[in-house]
Amino acid sequence: MKKVIYTNLAPEPVGPYSQAIQAGNYLYCSGQIAINPENNEFLNGTIEEQTLLIMKNIQSLLKASGFSFEDVVKTTCFLDDMKNFTTFNEIYAKYFVSNPARSCVEAKLPKGAKVEVEVIAYKD
Repeated sequence: MKKVIYTNLAPEPVGPYSQAIQAGNYLYCSGQIAINPENNEFLNGTIEEQTLLIMKNIQSLLKASGFSFEDVVKTTCFLDDMKNFTTFNEIYAKYFVSNPARSCVEAKLPKGAKVEVEVIAYKD
């Protein structure tokens, strides 16, 4: 069974994709950059500010689907500059306490974002 997930507590998709898709026991969340769901405006802030907003948006997607951070099994993280790796990790670690598998790469991101995070969650 495949189900499209939508919540107004996370940013509106800006292209032909879904916020998240639940497929059976798995949840695949699209990559999140720092977009405020209240006005769908990009937060051009610090790495800390962007990461905190992204975590809030991911939490909203997980909750709308009946999942939590503890259910996340894989993350893919994109940083615009690896110099932000330590700062990003300090915030990331507060949310992903179950230490899911992870990839983290440097990339040029949409809207000049400093960070983007996507997650895959699994629930029995």
